[in-house]
Amino acid sequence: MSQVELIMPKMGESVAEATIIKWLKKEGDKIAIDEPVLEIATDKVDSEIPSPFEGVLSKILFQEGDVVQVGKAVALISSEAAAGGAAKPETQAPVSEKTIPQTLSSEKKGAVHQPEIARASSSGRFYSPLVRNIAKHEGITPLELETIAGTGLHGRVTKNDILAFLPAKGKGVQENKETHIQTSAPKQNGSAIQKPSIAVNAGDEIIEMDRMRKLIADHMVMSKHTSPHVTSFVEADVTNLVLWREKVKGAFEKREGEKLTFTPILIEALVKAIRDFPMINISLDGTKIIKRKNINIGMATALPSGNLIVPVIKNADRLNLVGLTKAVNDLASRARTNKLVPDDISGGTYTISNVGSFGNVMGTPIINQPQVAIMAVGVIKKKPAVIETPSGDTIGIRHFMFLSHSYDHRVVDGSLGGQFVRRVADYLEQFDLNRVF
Repeated sequence: MSQVELIMPKMGESVAEATIIKWLKKEGDKIAIDEPVLEIATDKVDSEIPSPFEGVLSKILFQEGDVVQVGKAVALISSEAAAGGAAKPETQAPVSEKTIPQTLSSEKKGAVHQPEIARASSSGRFYSPLVRNIAKHEGITPLELETIAGTGLHGRVTKNDILAFLPAKGKGVQENKETHIQTSAPKQNGSAIQKPSIAVNAGDEIIEMDRMRKLIADHMVMSKHTSPHVTSFVEADVTNLVLWREKVKGAFEKREGEKLTFTPILIEALVKAIRDFPMINISLDGTKIIKRKNINIGMATALPSGNLIVPVIKNADRLNLVGLTKAVNDLASRARTNKLVPDDISGGTYTISNVGSFGNVMGTPIINQPQVAIMAVGVIKKKPAVIETPSGDTIGIRHFMFLSHSYDHRVVDGSLGGQFVRRVADYLEQFDLNRVF
């Protein structure tokens, strides 16, 4: 038997390290090919590392909670199948300026002499290479870094934590007297925003947020601080769409092996509207507008844990309805079984959220940064409606759905935001009942 290394794999272009969350096997355990050996977490997504060989886990090189660089061995496996030797997986270069998120201001790079930030601070707090590099290029001092509330394992500062801190950098630090933890405090009208004092009463249960919920919370607060949100609403008559789906869904599933839901049909209309109004498909970097070439649609997906994740359909404008259906079903299934990889949730340019799946008629969604708009679709309900005909108006039963379009008022005015959601509704209302899928 030969010893082979189990390597920390490359988990995406901007991912240089990962935290070991849990070992699924212990030393001496037998391992089958492609059997998960450990769970890891990056700043983007949680994942499992499978074994490339059949054998025995002979040695664990890192413990739970350790942060490991991409390309490093995390364990040794004794395997007869690998006796002939095995090539190491492709590794990623050490963190450099290319791995620093695009949101960092280029003007600051190299402008200020920044003292080196130690891997572990005097308080014992650990900082990953990516976090230290971002801090260096953004001029964040070790003292300021200590004030950032970390959402990672054991309170470690993640990439999202430090990016969320940047807008409030230099605006004051206040001490939370209840927990004695210092957190950055944004100012409003010259005074720090005070967090409410929370009283814990007898019988109350205190539940610590899990890692994903902390990331979601930080991302939502950051989005509201970043973008002035405006929401426009349109009610769409989707009767033709509903009748067509009901007519073809059986044959569609028989031919394609996929269930036809409303989501891919809605995404198809959304993509058509983005083509008509490409200035919805943008991001804002300071005073620079980045007009996206690709149309990558994120779809907010509820997880069994109650958390939320947004997998992305890349180049959605290049897919027909069958392709969109397969992509939607695949991503939703892998999201709910924790099988997504970092690339599955990166690169989105516009997001759709189906609040109708919870029986809600409409919502006011929060923009998924760094995008500038998001649409929520409500439940489809039957309503009496006036139907105009050549021989006069009549009353009939129709299927209606609300569309809610939230957008960043810094770059999307009411005219563009309102016309866009109206155009999506037009495409849905004009759905061809005789369409062949």
